[in-house]
Amino acid sequence: MAGFGRLLAWWRILLVFLIVWLVVLLLSGVRSPSTTPSPELVDRMQKAFKDLQALKHQNAKLRSLVLGAQGSLFGDDQVGNLMKPEDDTDPGNGDLPRGRDEPSSGYEVALRKLYRGITELGYYTHAELKNALKQAKEASANTLVDRLSSLQSGILEHKQSLFKFLSQVREEDGYDQWREQESQDLSDLIYRRIQFLQNPKDCKRAKKLVCNLNKGCGFGCQLHHAVYCFLVAYGTQRTLILKSKGWRYHKGGWEEIFKPVSDTCLSSEGDSLANWPGKPDTQVLTLPIIDSLLPPRSQFLPPAVPADIAPRLARIHGQPITWWVGQFLKYLLRPQPIITELLLNTQNKLGFKGPIVGVHIRRTDKVGTEAAFHPLDEYMPAVAEWFDQQISNGKIIDKRRIFLASDDPKVIAEARSKYSEYEILGDPDIAKTAAIGSRYSDRSLYGIIVDIHFLSRCDFLVCTFSSQVCRVAYEIMQSLHVDASASFRSLDDIYYYGGQNAHSWRAAQSHFAQKAEEIDLKIGDPVSVAGNHWDGFSRGRNLRTNLQGLFPSFKVEDRVEAVKFPTYPEVPLKISQDAPSVVDT
Repeated sequence: MAGFGRLLAWWRILLVFLIVWLVVLLLSGVRSPSTTPSPELVDRMQKAFKDLQALKHQNAKLRSLVLGAQGSLFGDDQVGNLMKPEDDTDPGNGDLPRGRDEPSSGYEVALRKLYRGITELGYYTHAELKNALKQAKEASANTLVDRLSSLQSGILEHKQSLFKFLSQVREEDGYDQWREQESQDLSDLIYRRIQFLQNPKDCKRAKKLVCNLNKGCGFGCQLHHAVYCFLVAYGTQRTLILKSKGWRYHKGGWEEIFKPVSDTCLSSEGDSLANWPGKPDTQVLTLPIIDSLLPPRSQFLPPAVPADIAPRLARIHGQPITWWVGQFLKYLLRPQPIITELLLNTQNKLGFKGPIVGVHIRRTDKVGTEAAFHPLDEYMPAVAEWFDQQISNGKIIDKRRIFLASDDPKVIAEARSKYSEYEILGDPDIAKTAAIGSRYSDRSLYGIIVDIHFLSRCDFLVCTFSSQVCRVAYEIMQSLHVDASASFRSLDDIYYYGGQNAHSWRAAQSHFAQKAEEIDLKIGDPVSVAGNHWDGFSRGRNLRTNLQGLFPSFKVEDRVEAVKFPTYPEVPLKISQDAPSVVDT
């Protein structure tokens, strides 16, 4: 019966592809209104429908693949291998041996590809129609404007319906318990490995990596600095020594705010000391900030994930590097009692509960230097769309809640004034402490801890990934769920880790440039992605041709950078089922 259940699940996925195909047919079959549009508008619409027709052919091929590979309805169980990636040499993309009660890697990857494909289709059609509407308004073609507005609403309704069905597939496939357990097992394993590394039997003889917390940047940046040090320590099997006395955010040091990174080994003393990279037998190494890291750069920097867990991790999570970083943030941010009390009091004061969307709006010193200005009105459509999707999925929404965090106190007042249909949870006093003049006070530290904590506890996150606070909240969110990799909307950057090693995506489909600003792709081409424009296109460089430009976002796929980290054989892969989870302690 387990095999038959998996077979039914694949038929459901097939039906989703068919629905996407029918939607594309519907869009490509829309006739022009009686009003004659301008030649420029006709060209834009023809281009949009031509690209949507290509999507139809793509989905038809996938449908053919499913039908052709399935074979006899009650024959051998081949369904789990239908979407097996072609490159079996990549540990992060390879399939895994599976038991009777767990899905194949291909099944999980196919669901995420389907989600991403629907999302990119939504971005593309929305952007094309928005531009067409603008041109139509300028030409005063009222009939065409009405028709396009109706079509835009119809596309959104179809998209909501597809996501609803995708959610039902996930709920009914019977693997939720397995996913929860697999995620818990992996989290437990990494937590226990970190505990083993950080509490050596003999601190005086242990190899150590010293990290000075006082990097000259904001709190989110300093958290990422600490994670970078921790990742290198884990990869080199050195106990991390976090030097934080005189910390600019709290002079008493990290250990007065969060629990120490070690219970038994806090001394940086040793028989031999050197700066990175030192020698393998040097007992104590001091690591510079990632911006000053000279060759050889560590292979353990993001986006690397351990090869020994990469296949398992790629099966349950859509963006393994964020899960991996999230595990170290979860360990680092174990609060001292004073912070636990602060968070509980704030939760009660705000009335924080779900369903809720987190919105982070960064202003002050970042605008005009590291990021563009985005008004509140640019964030709210994504918020409204998320709530509309939950209602479409059959969820009961008692109130549309937003947790709004910003370094500009005026934003919270503006939100409450302009969007009265939402319950806005936020503290303007916290925003005031983020001013440059008071940013490094205890009050400001408590405020940013509160903001990150509650942003990460939201069901969905709308922000700018150019902000380190936003990315930290997103990374922590991954440690709290099986897979929250799609639970965000960024108004600017794609996710990245500052100072990360080079990382390329891979062309999953060929593309022939249609405009001067586009580039060609061949299947398998390595592509360095510079950013997603959230309009169906991304910008990047084809590393085969060395040409830079735009390409359809759905035609490339991310790759897992599986690197040989130590496996810590002293730590058992699994703890007794009767023992409590160490992650929850």
